[in-house]
Amino acid sequence: MIFIYYPSCSTCKKALKTLKEHDAIVEIRHIVEDTPTAEELKAWIMQSGEPFTKFFNTHGVLYKEMGLKERVKNMNIEEAVALLAGNGMLIKRPLLITEEKVLVGFKEDDYKQLLK
Repeated sequence: MIFIYYPSCSTCKKALKTLKEHDAIVEIRHIVEDTPTAEELKAWIMQSGEPFTKFFNTHGVLYKEMGLKERVKNMNIEEAVALLAGNGMLIKRPLLITEEKVLVGFKEDDYKQLLK
């Protein structure tokens, strides 16, 4: 399992706490210091079954400063993953990647279900 997070993010802290409560063994990666590559992101998007737009941190300052709300709608997956891989702060966090599933963001029930 890979857990990708931003240390000062309160949602990431809650997710990490849930993982620890379930004694989950995870590889922890800092979303900015060890930003996922375009190849990783594309694979995870495909595995998740979610549209690539779900992987954008739409509440982030950078997303808003770059005016991505409208631009993202016209992107293809290659353009999107290149942009995401270029700056970890554009990626919705946390990400939890397992062999079977990719969780984007944190919903406690989803984590608990996965960790059973």
